[in-house]
Amino acid sequence: MKIIIFGLGNFGMSLALSLTETGNEVIGVDYKMEKVNLIKDKISHSICLDSTNEQAYQALPIKQTDIAVIAIGENEGAAIITTAIIKKLTTAKVISRSLSPIHDTVLQAMGIDFIVHPEQEAADKLTDKLNLKNMVDNFKIDRRYSISEVKTPTAFIGKTILDINFRTNYNLNIVTILRKKEKTNLIGVSTTQLEVIGIPTGDTMIETDDVLVVFGLNENISKIGNMN
Repeated sequence: MKIIIFGLGNFGMSLALSLTETGNEVIGVDYKMEKVNLIKDKISHSICLDSTNEQAYQALPIKQTDIAVIAIGENEGAAIITTAIIKKLTTAKVISRSLSPIHDTVLQAMGIDFIVHPEQEAADKLTDKLNLKNMVDNFKIDRRYSISEVKTPTAFIGKTILDINFRTNYNLNIVTILRKKEKTNLIGVSTTQLEVIGIPTGDTMIETDDVLVVFGLNENISKIGNMN
């Protein structure tokens, strides 16, 4: 996909690099040349311009863009003006970072496709990790349900999913299991990575250092997240 990211602060730059690594054509835009220069050799294109100036958009392939991300985090007014210009110039999907409840209200009134709150989302994830000692990562579906990565409790090691009777005893579903694998790259350096084993069955044996990807009620995930 062709994606334009407006605002190359910590959030915008991290997003640009991650999207580039996953095969997207990313154009980064910022009004500060030092930020543009910092990322210019790492993504498809980086451009220095004032995104609050509608005339400046002539330098961008805005009409051919699939997704426009407004990641501006220092100036709420600039973020809102940029969003308004993009909505006027393109039918691309628009994703906008919100900096305040009022900003949320404005973006909702503009009909923005997706609103993100990176600081709040990062804080929520860290809270989950701190509260649950075995939590690796967590994705909330809504206020009650989550998909979570949980380190395997000692009591589960060496047992099959059928032995544990996971759904009955814990009211959770195991979506998959992440398992450590040794990999050697092209220059011969070995690293350990977590790999998805696929869809587990009742006969799947749980091993030491496995990470269980589970779905269910947050309160039930908390119970196994705090097991030894």
